[in-house]
Amino acid sequence: MRKPGNKILRIRGWALAMIFIGMAVMYLGIFFRELPWVMLIFLVLGTIPILFSFVIYFWVGMISTRTVTVQCPNCERHTKILGRVDYCQHCKEPLTLDQELEGEEFTVDYNVKHRREKKIAELREQQNSKD
Repeated sequence: MRKPGNKILRIRGWALAMIFIGMAVMYLGIFFRELPWVMLIFLVLGTIPILFSFVIYFWVGMISTRTVTVQCPNCERHTKILGRVDYCQHCKEPLTLDQELEGEEFTVDYNVKHRREKKIAELREQQNSKD
C-alpha cells in the first residue's frame, strides 16, 4: 500500500488539480465558438476553480509559515509538520511531535483532539493491563 504524502504537499496537489480542471473546462468552451453565450459560460465556469486554487495556495502559504520544522530521523532532511502527526515530505516516514505517540501505530486520527485523547486513553489502558 502506498503511503500518503505530507499534508501541505497534498493540499498543494489539490490546488494544482483545480487549475488543470479549470483550464479543461475553459478549453471545452472552444467547441462552442458559434454560440458566444455558451462559450462565455464555460469560460466563467473554468475561471472559478482557478480562483479557488489561488485561495488554496494563499491559505497553504499562510499555514506553512506557522508549521513546525523538524529533521526526519530516516532521511535526515528538514520537513514541515502540520498537526501532531504527519509524514516526511521527502521519504514519507511517519513523524510525530507528541512523546506519548512515539513508537505507536501511525494514524492521522491523532490530529483530531477527541480522537487523539481516545487513542491515548486506549494506549494507557493497554499498558496498564500489561503491567
